Formats: sequence, C-alpha cells, structure tokens
Amino acid sequence: MKTIRCLVVDDKPLALDILTDYIKKIDFLEFVASTTSALEALKLVEKESIDLLFLDIQMPELTGIQVMKILGDKCRIILTTAYTEYALEGYEHNVIDYLLKPIPFDRFYKAALKAKQTFDAQQSINSAPAAAAAEIKPTSEAARDIIFVKTEYKIVKLRLDDILYVEGLQNYVSIYTKTERILSLRNIKKMEEQLPAGQFVRVHKSYIISLDKIDSIERNRIFIGEAVIPVGDTYKDNFMSLIERVNLPG
Repeated sequence: MKTIRCLVVDDKPLALDILTDYIKKIDFLEFVASTTSALEALKLVEKESIDLLFLDIQMPELTGIQVMKILGDKCRIILTTAYTEYALEGYEHNVIDYLLKPIPFDRFYKAALKAKQTFDAQQSINSAPAAAAAEIKPTSEAARDIIFVKTEYKIVKLRLDDILYVEGLQNYVSIYTKTERILSLRNIKKMEEQLPAGQFVRVHKSYIISLDKIDSIERNRIFIGEAVIPVGDTYKDNFMSLIERVNLPG
C-alpha cells in the first residue's frame, strides 16, 4: 500500500520530537505534521488527509478521548499516554494500539506494524469484488463444528474449536486462532450470528470470545493466552451472568 500519512498530537514538545523522529525512521510511515494543539489537530486531519493519528490523552484544550469522539472514523488512532488506566477506554473507541510513555522505539515499531496490517487488510478488502463477501455455511450434521470464511480471494475452513477470539475492525473482522490470524470481510454482528451462542459470547462492541479459551478474568479484562480483551460496560452484566452458569475448564 501507499505510505501511511501520520499526524502527531501532544502538548509536550519533547514528546512530539521523539515520535516525529520515530516515524521518519520507518519507511511505510509518512510524517505529515505535528502539533501541541488538539484544536489544530482537528483542522489538520481534514486539510492534510491524515491516515493515522498518534494522539496524547492528557491535553489542555480537549482530551484525546474527546478528540476521538469528534473525529469518529475519519482516521485511525494510536493513543500515547503516561497512564495505564486509559487503555480500556481507548479500546472502547477501537484504537489500533496504545503506547505507554516513555515510549521505546521497539514498542513504537510494533504498534506501527499493527497499523500497517490494518491498512493493508482494508486495502485488500476494498479491492476485492463484491462477490467476495459471500460465505459458505455448513449444513450437514458433521459440519457443525466448522465454518467457512472468505479471506482475500480464497475461502478458508475454520474449526470452531481453534478460534480463540474475534476482533471487529470497522468493515471486517480479525479471527485469532491457535496458530494464525485471519482477516475476513464482514462486520462483527454477522460474525456473532454465525458463531454458536453456547460456545462464543460478545464481550465488547469489538470483541467476541470463545468461552472455553478463557484463561482468567480480572476486573474488566479477559486473558486468553497473551491477549488482553476488554469487557465493555454494555456487555458486562450478560457476560458475568453467563460465566456464572458455565463450568470453564481449569
């Protein structure tokens, strides 16, 4: 894909300098501008066709959360913050990643790669023919443990038991299995309808998890392997009620 056009927003000039330097070191990122003003950032997103916003949360004019609400889907966002408690709130707004200050370059690069995967997947999906959205639904008794999903230009068979969780990313979903990550053109609501309710549960506007893959639950977070999945306020009561009735393994 083309380079990802980046804007950096932070009320601390030193933080701007560090992130700007990081962006310029990565060939698939394009530094467009930086600003200490949240209001100026809103103007720049419109004026400069920004793809990716590196956004501080604690700012004097508007907080990063308020900026995200104003921007909606106009660009993708990676949050930068010195406060870990904002991570879950960031997930509520479907950010690509959040970076905890001080930000080392290797952690920044990992977030940049995640952004690249997101943009590459969206570009691939947008270029696929409309027919690519069609899916095969198993109908036989023997096929109830599998689903078929369309990914790019091929149809992939998935065993339900291999699925760990599903992440919704705007107009497509990312399906995480025991061995791989699969991108499929559909919204998370359709994915939720396809997965058996007794085995999978929606825990967040952007996440569906497999109940028997849960390792542990801590406050509003679910741990599945190395993944930490937030529980949204809208889904919390239903999820907690459900797990009280289910005997999870282990």
